[in-house]
Amino acid sequence: MAFFPYGDKKIYYEETGAGLPVVLLHGDTASSKMFAPVIPLYTNSLRVILMDFLGNGQSDRIGEFPTDLWYSQAQQVTAFLEYSDYGKVNLIGTSGGAWVAVNVALERPDLVYKVVADSFDGRTLQHDFADNLRKERMAAKNDDFSRQFYEWCQGEDWETVVDLNTKALTKCADSKLPLFHKPLETLETPILFVGSMEDTMCRKDLQEEYKQMEKLVANGKTHIFPTGNHPAILTNAEKFAAMAKDFLLSE
Repeated sequence: MAFFPYGDKKIYYEETGAGLPVVLLHGDTASSKMFAPVIPLYTNSLRVILMDFLGNGQSDRIGEFPTDLWYSQAQQVTAFLEYSDYGKVNLIGTSGGAWVAVNVALERPDLVYKVVADSFDGRTLQHDFADNLRKERMAAKNDDFSRQFYEWCQGEDWETVVDLNTKALTKCADSKLPLFHKPLETLETPILFVGSMEDTMCRKDLQEEYKQMEKLVANGKTHIFPTGNHPAILTNAEKFAAMAKDFLLSE
């Protein structure tokens, strides 16, 4: 087990494989454990680096998640990259981790080669995001499969982690905070937007939103899988890994 210091807290990370470094950034209420089923698809050609955001997984707990959560987590990633000796890395962020990855690349392009942004709503949250999130989390906490996933990722205090995350994200939506701290048009890092048509947790006009973002950035691509739910990195695991590696390893 390895940790790096972040203020007076410790953030968990681990690495496996060899080759060009890629940091996998987990989604909300999850931890780096979510990637366990797909890691073997990447380690044959990439050095895979995992980390748990503060308050999640094996990282130290915090009393409250900041309302500007995805930017706060981007700051954690930046601190980790400055702390490590990886040099420039690739980022694959899924769900909430996608906003984190984009914010890191916007703030510190000197630390990032390329970004894969998977299964997220893009530039804005839908007007009913907060209400839908509350309903979804309430249902999930009463669903056996979801409860097992939460506990697997977070441990015995999973319900506290889920509730703190829900509180932060609903406040973010209600406050209409910007999801990116710099204009997306300033992104110079090559980026691949990925999602699934059957994703019930993302906006219904996901393909159109991705295409609009692709037009705004200097070097963007989009891929939407016709099938598979949330997130694409898991529900289209083999095809996603092949496409992501082709994108990250190409010149």
